[in-house]
Formats: sequence, structure tokens, C-alpha cells
Amino acid sequence: MVVPAVERANFGAVASVCRDYPDCFPAYGIHPLYVDRARPEDLDALREILRREFAVAVGEIGLDRHHGNNGPRDDERQALYFTEQLKIAREFQLPVLLHVRKAIDPILAAVRQAKVCGGIAHAFNGSRQQAGEFIKLGFKLGFGGAMTYPGSTRIRELAATLPLASIVLETDAPDIPPVWKVGSRNTPADLLRIAETLAELRGLPLEVIAAATTENARAVLPRLTIS
Repeated sequence: MVVPAVERANFGAVASVCRDYPDCFPAYGIHPLYVDRARPEDLDALREILRREFAVAVGEIGLDRHHGNNGPRDDERQALYFTEQLKIAREFQLPVLLHVRKAIDPILAAVRQAKVCGGIAHAFNGSRQQAGEFIKLGFKLGFGGAMTYPGSTRIRELAATLPLASIVLETDAPDIPPVWKVGSRNTPADLLRIAETLAELRGLPLEVIAAATTENARAVLPRLTIS
């Protein structure tokens, strides 16, 4: 299990959980929805924990252009912290875990410029062309709870037809609950049924999906095999 941080304040909690549970692997970053309380010195703290602690990636980082109920967005502030964290990922030669919400094209532009060593576009919800651009840049595309809804026709079509080598499975626990958990907490234990959904969509045995997506995750996050 990959356990991503969302802000400096929970770097220590993520490190502690991953020390206590050997099947958990940490990533550290400042999530775009938390940049309103971030400070420039938090970027120094990110560098410091990457020097001091084992990590599989920088994340969860990215951009969120969704107009929701979380108050006004600061797009400029999001972009600043995203760009700086891409530089840090390149500095430490780590892949990135991307939060991509209504901001795929600016994220692709920033990733191209930063020249990071790939990563995962989490909860992918873009077009086939955008998927192809991420794949060219060395990214895998994350599919999870949203794929389990029959009404998510575009996501399900992409999951069924994109190259299997480009797909990783995820839960985003406790968020993005699958169709069988509407209104309740998502957990990593739901990954098996999410894998079964992908197997059904692609017409492949579950064992093939499990082996392929596991290998894809290890390929894009090489430190998953190092602890």
C-alpha cells in the first residue's frame, strides 16, 4: 500500500505508519487542496524528509481546478507549490503521484517542462489523447472507485481499451468509494473488487489483471520493491 502525505503536518504520521506496517510505503508531498496553509519552509521540510526517510514518490501533488464547497481556490498558489515540488522530485529522482482534477492540460505542460521520471496520474478522468500524452511521459494511469459505476462510461471505456501496461489500480481510501460503498468509507480492502471490475471490462481473468497491474505499479514506482 502506498500512503501519500497531503501536507507538512502529516509527514510524521505517514512515516510512522509506514515504519509500523511493513506493507505500507510512504510518499511525501503537499496536496493542492492544502496549499492555502502551506509556507515556503514546508518545501525545505519536504526535501529534508526525503533525505532522511525512505519514500517511493513525491506526492500527492498537482492541481485542482474544481469549483466545489471548499472555499475560493488560489490557482496561482497551487501552481507555485506544484512546480516547486516537481523540481524536488527531479532533484531526488523520484516519480510523482499526481492529483489531476479539471487541470490535465496545465499539469501535462508542467510535467513536460520539469522532466520528472514519470509517476501516476491518480484517478484519471481525461480523454484518450490526454492519456496518450501521460503515457509518452512515462506515467501510468490510476483507475479505482469511479470505474465501478455503470454511468462512468468514458472512464470505463478507457479502462477497457487503453494498453493494459499503462494501468494501475487504486482505491484512494477513504475517498472515491466504489459503487458498492456509496456514502461510506472506502478502504484498501476494496481493491480486489475493483480489480474484478477491470477484469470484467477487459474480458480477462482476474489473475491476469492482478499480475499486470502489480507489475505496472512496480515499474512506475521502482522503490516498491525496496524497503
